[in-house]
Amino acid sequence: MARLESVDVPLGTKMPKFILRDPDGVIQVSDYAIGNKGLLVVFTCNHCPYAKAVWPRMIRLGRYALERKINVLAINPNINPKYPDDAPDEMGKKIKEWGIPFPYLIDDTQKVARAFDAQCTPDIYLFDAEQKLMYHGRIDDNWQEESKVTKEELKDAITNLAEGKPITGKQIPSMGCSIKWRE
Repeated sequence: MARLESVDVPLGTKMPKFILRDPDGVIQVSDYAIGNKGLLVVFTCNHCPYAKAVWPRMIRLGRYALERKINVLAINPNINPKYPDDAPDEMGKKIKEWGIPFPYLIDDTQKVARAFDAQCTPDIYLFDAEQKLMYHGRIDDNWQEESKVTKEELKDAITNLAEGKPITGKQIPSMGCSIKWRE
């Protein structure tokens, strides 16, 4: 697995528009996905060790964000025949198995991942209610061992956004497996 970090996307960047579906065919449109306080978008997948390690945290943070009127979407850009674990039917199994409380969407053309300039799984974007990027960084300071986490940067960003406070501190890039781009 090639390890990459997310690239710098300037804060304040407007969220790209998209229309995607989940494994059951339910459509999500970007303009209607924003919660009262914002939207958390996570590019992720089923097979990547980095993504798998943080999925339990993402689910908990997703619930935390939803309670604070920030909607959440997970997007899988790894719809690639070489990675059958990331196929839509496998995504559907994970939604049930893990109890994912937010839409997990299929980016089968990879156009949405490219529009966001997503690089890795996970790659995390937090937008305010006006669809402006407020946070693009990692979940926390230890992707491998949750028990050793000392800084929860994404949770802090969610809290501050929900409370109308500035998101302060350095935003450290997320890292994970490279997106499996199709030629």
